[in-house]
Amino acid sequence: MSFTAPGGPHIVIEKERPMTDPKTHTIEVPGATLHYDVREPESGSGRPVLLMIGSPMDATGFTTLAGHFQDRTVVTYDPRGIGRSTRTDGLIESTPDLHADDLRLLIDALGAGPVDIFASSGGAVNGLALVARHPEQVRTLVAHEPPAAQELPDRERALAAIADIRATYDRDGFGAAMARFIGTSGWRGELPADLSELPAPDPAQLGMPAEDDGSRDDVLFAQNLITCTHHRHDFEALRSASTRIVVGVGVESEGEMACRSAVAVAGRLGTEPVTFPSNHGGFLGDEFGMRGDPDAFAVTLRRVLDESE
Repeated sequence: MSFTAPGGPHIVIEKERPMTDPKTHTIEVPGATLHYDVREPESGSGRPVLLMIGSPMDATGFTTLAGHFQDRTVVTYDPRGIGRSTRTDGLIESTPDLHADDLRLLIDALGAGPVDIFASSGGAVNGLALVARHPEQVRTLVAHEPPAAQELPDRERALAAIADIRATYDRDGFGAAMARFIGTSGWRGELPADLSELPAPDPAQLGMPAEDDGSRDDVLFAQNLITCTHHRHDFEALRSASTRIVVGVGVESEGEMACRSAVAVAGRLGTEPVTFPSNHGGFLGDEFGMRGDPDAFAVTLRRVLDESE
């Protein structure tokens, strides 16, 4: 396979070595049963395990990207309360520190640390929380567009806008909240003070349910939205960590909240963000009908990971 990168050279991707079918495993952690999938190359590579994590996205979102790394063991998982991973703690919200504890136990169960991690969105927030607490478990963390709203120059407006999304969910349900979420997350530049007062997109025009079904257990709005975006990162611990931390941004995401947050996180770490092809979900294939540019994205991710060798 080959393609020409935008503004760059013609790239030829060598045929990957075959990978075995993913094998699903479970691990019991305090308050949850986690499901994870292991894809192994047919012959050993001697390279660190590559763990791909998201939130609130489950393992299915990494199917296309995992296929680009058939020369090494790739692990994906469903975070607690998401997909196949069920909760037994009776709680609704999950904090980044709680997800970090789950990831620590997952890596321990793999017996393969330190691992490399590609972390997307809320998964990037959770990955940073893991490295702050257990840097010895991670060789390289690629944190792609963590929505760390606390680090934004307009943090008060951002946090207020996020709180309004949650209030909309509690009041009007999923469709109305998702319409507000899309409008807020896609806003380019600093957020206006009156964003919550501006008309939200029509849920029906976005393909969202216009009626409230009465449920209030959505994995984004009920479980992770507030705790993820409001999390305060331990930058002192992150800067002193043995882990190599690379913050990624999408070339098409410039000005959006998650991209601006990523730039701010990189600044707090004293590094420059790495630009990846496409947008916030640039690694996606056809998993959710919002295809990015997974071929080019994988090339950039492989280059970043190879720089740790």
